[in-house]
Amino acid sequence: MVVFEVPDISCNHCVKAITEAVKAVDAGAEVNVDLPAHRVSVEAAGASVEALKAAIEEAGYTATQAAG
Repeated sequence: MVVFEVPDISCNHCVKAITEAVKAVDAGAEVNVDLPAHRVSVEAAGASVEALKAAIEEAGYTATQAAG
């Protein structure tokens, strides 16, 4: 599982956009967005961390892999 800090998510539209972006590069991924914490957890089915990060950024959000 990889966790990203995404400070610019603020609403359910953001959650939907990020989830769709991740699923576009990894259809089998499990995506969990913690809106209050501004964190996105992804259990990838095959995509690399770099591909997941790029998908979130291409959707218009800032993504930084969380430590630990």
